[in-house]
Amino acid sequence: MNGTLNIEEGPDRVLVRLNRPHVRNAIDAAMVADLHEICAELERRPRLLVLTGTDGVFAAGADIRELRDRRKEDALAGINSGLFERIARLPLPTVAAVDGPALGGGAELSYACDFRIATPGARFGNPETGLGIMAAAGACWRLRELVGEPLAKEVLLAGRVLSAAEARAAGLVNELVPAEELLGTAGRWADRILTSAPLALRLTKLALAAPPGAHPAFDDVAQAVLFETDEKQRRMTAFLERRAGAGQ
Repeated sequence: MNGTLNIEEGPDRVLVRLNRPHVRNAIDAAMVADLHEICAELERRPRLLVLTGTDGVFAAGADIRELRDRRKEDALAGINSGLFERIARLPLPTVAAVDGPALGGGAELSYACDFRIATPGARFGNPETGLGIMAAAGACWRLRELVGEPLAKEVLLAGRVLSAAEARAAGLVNELVPAEELLGTAGRWADRILTSAPLALRLTKLALAAPPGAHPAFDDVAQAVLFETDEKQRRMTAFLERRAGAGQ
């Protein structure tokens, strides 16, 4: 690790804090490498991921000093887009806990997560065109899927920065909470998610990400796998026993 992240590991979840406060958590090559290491660990040992920032900043974008020096070979290598796609495809759900600005690459990092919890001070925007580039690490399609094309165009083409309240109203943010409750709320979301069977969560994530042509065949095969698990037998038996007990 390059020291760009603070990591708290638990048996069923990992909390990762972006930790470059002197540059507003700008995403540089070292942070990209560190996040790839986290992804590799979560692929080997699936756990829920909570991503957050430090000192009232989620991530104010990519590191402009590095970005200025990148050329077409770097763009074609998909430095940030490859990382964010890897985060989106992690086996278990991911939660972005956002306080303060999530701009440029920071916004795209949050879009790659399955859920976004935010404080009233959160802001989401993609000012890349003002710097002579485009939001090429997922915003041009993820944001459209999350909030719809008209609002995505306002953000991507007209430079609109969404306040936390606007992001919540648009469905980009799942819950809005005071700053002091941010991580506690993210933890409660994790608790709620993790009451479900891990393999059922993994296969449901895959079904959600599958192209339209994969359905319903993918769903049928995934369900066939789940029908044969001990976890399904245990959970359904417990459900029936609870219902029978409540009826007595």
